[in-house]
Amino acid sequence: MSPDSGNPMLPSRRQFLATSATLAGGLVIACFVPFGTRRLFAQEGGPPPAPPMDPNAFVHIGSDDSVTVVLKHSEMGQGVWTSIPMVVAEELDCDWSKVRVENAPNAQVYANNAFGIQGTGGSTSTLESFGQMREAGAMARAMLVDAAAQRWKVDPSTCRTEKGRVISGTHSARYGELADAAAKLKAPEKVALKDPSKWTLIGKPTPRLDSLAKVTGTAGFGIDVQRPGLLVAMVARAPVFGGTVKSFDATKARAVDGVVDVLQVPSGVAVLGKHTWAAKKGRDALVIDWDNGAGATMSTEAMRADYRKRAGTRGLVAKTQGEVDAALEAAEKRIEADYEVPFLAHAPMEPLNCTVEIGKDGCEIWTGTQFQGVDQGVVAQILGIEPGRVKIHTQFLGGGFGRRANPVSDFVAEAVQVAKAANKPVKLVWTREDDVRGGYYRPMWLSRFSAALGKDGKPSAWSHTIVGQSIIAGTPFAPVMIKDGIDATSVEGAADSPYLAAIPAHRVDLHTPTSPIPVLWWRSVGHSHTGFVVESFIDELAHAARTDPLEFRRKLLPADSRNLRALELAAREFGWGKPLPKGHAAGLAVHESFASHVAQVAEVSVEDGKIRVHRVVCAVDCGPVVNPMTIEAQMQSAIAFGLGAALHSKITFKDGKVEQGNFNDYLVLRLDEMPKVEVHIVKSTDKMGGVGEPGLPPIAPAVANAVFAATGKRLRSLPFVLT
Repeated sequence: MSPDSGNPMLPSRRQFLATSATLAGGLVIACFVPFGTRRLFAQEGGPPPAPPMDPNAFVHIGSDDSVTVVLKHSEMGQGVWTSIPMVVAEELDCDWSKVRVENAPNAQVYANNAFGIQGTGGSTSTLESFGQMREAGAMARAMLVDAAAQRWKVDPSTCRTEKGRVISGTHSARYGELADAAAKLKAPEKVALKDPSKWTLIGKPTPRLDSLAKVTGTAGFGIDVQRPGLLVAMVARAPVFGGTVKSFDATKARAVDGVVDVLQVPSGVAVLGKHTWAAKKGRDALVIDWDNGAGATMSTEAMRADYRKRAGTRGLVAKTQGEVDAALEAAEKRIEADYEVPFLAHAPMEPLNCTVEIGKDGCEIWTGTQFQGVDQGVVAQILGIEPGRVKIHTQFLGGGFGRRANPVSDFVAEAVQVAKAANKPVKLVWTREDDVRGGYYRPMWLSRFSAALGKDGKPSAWSHTIVGQSIIAGTPFAPVMIKDGIDATSVEGAADSPYLAAIPAHRVDLHTPTSPIPVLWWRSVGHSHTGFVVESFIDELAHAARTDPLEFRRKLLPADSRNLRALELAAREFGWGKPLPKGHAAGLAVHESFASHVAQVAEVSVEDGKIRVHRVVCAVDCGPVVNPMTIEAQMQSAIAFGLGAALHSKITFKDGKVEQGNFNDYLVLRLDEMPKVEVHIVKSTDKMGGVGEPGLPPIAPAVANAVFAATGKRLRSLPFVLT
């Protein structure tokens, strides 16, 4: 269906353009570009979601020559506050110094075309906005040119644009002078886009527009929000997932100076204070009798034993070709291994928070969220109001990594429940311990491999059994992303591994156990575990075949493979095969995720039983590049995030409780552990991919493979332990 297909519930493209042009002084542009994609949360495969029916992506040109881009994607450090406006500015030919950015309000017109709702994740932001934003800029430019041509009574073809001006012969006018007149014109149905060879901004290193506000402390994060009469709330939640309140005594809590109220809410007991410290001290003073339920017997060790047992049986088959079992039985050389990765917390630097005001006209929310489309519906349901009466003010996010894109909007819903019960404006704040123990983790996984090597040294059979919880089960995305019992995110990077095409007999199967532990997408989603296990096991096969790991991959990957192109660049820039300092060794890995291909070579040493990563050379093929500085920063960020998980991070359970609580025991990478990182971008005209997540999957296997090269010890579990 097209945007003008007659759906009475939605404005047509033409109607919307006519309406948006009168919203304010100056020129406002909205555009709709269908996004033909099969990606939902960046998953390849499965039927494409229905095209969104609303127009989206606004550009406002003011009489002062300012160009305001209304950003529908949440800025959480990934750089979209700059890269997406760059796309608009390129087609608009405006003065980059005049570009401003505002967060979009929550509305379906700002839906992420990959999701069908307003939300940010899956490395889709630039990918799905690129065409829209180009059209928005080109549309605005065309209308400004038409306005100038009418004023000067010249043919529009005689006009050109340059740095925020329209010029024709001796005539020249600023965009701001033309904006009001352009707003009265009919929007063009089609616009010509620049040939990429003419780009002057896209592809050029461009400093971030949000940097000044963030380094000077003026940027507005959710936790900074202040409102008149605002109370701070903290909630005491059950220490075991699934637990409930049997009874509580708030006498001591109410006696704490600054505590205003204590209320029971669905998630536990809320303490409201005049400030954060009062709310925390009051919560600490609560006496609560919990019913911990069936989850009280849960432990990591019991789950690991269950996973190993499951791995010994056949799961649901995600991918198969040939007679795998027969090929394995007949093999002269057979290699087997188990790999394990733990539960992981997202642990963003800014803990979860949400400010809520409920009034007679509806509800207003201030928070850093990745999931406005879901939040709006959840809040409306809690309050029994129409979704249109829920207004969300998106703030800067102090990190997200998927935690702020929750299918049940847990922290937003909780804040609304507290505000509803208190009948007062409330800012809900989570402590670091609340965040680490509060749920929604990257699942724990076990992978069991068995492979056969032929006489030519290449694998002739491959069996990969995966065991772990589904992050999609029970969410609105399950009908699209779970097929025949298989969650696509559980097997991505394994069932679609490019190596399988070169292995005559192969099989990938899946077991999906359940538990009370809530799980969620985490940076790079399923690739966060499949990247590690597949690239590590490929390295095992290379050494079993007595073949250089780079050469072994060359034999398995097609000559025109984008993975191989990235791998060759990383190896060349690292100096693969050249002598390293005494005690140092190198390992490599390459992985495709979110339509981007990333290779990394890590140089490590083992000093006093501790792994030290000295240098990482990274090569990325993400197709057309908007801002090279963003890509470099995101590769560095993903490497740091992934190294923390490889060297330190884990969530474990005993007697149903999370054993970690803060950065003293849920360790992340420390500053003095950060290696030198070199990022090289493959010049590519292939399809565009994401950059926020693909840098993570290769780092753990590259380090593990380097440790093996240095010590002969194969590390098959995360975080790495040398014993």
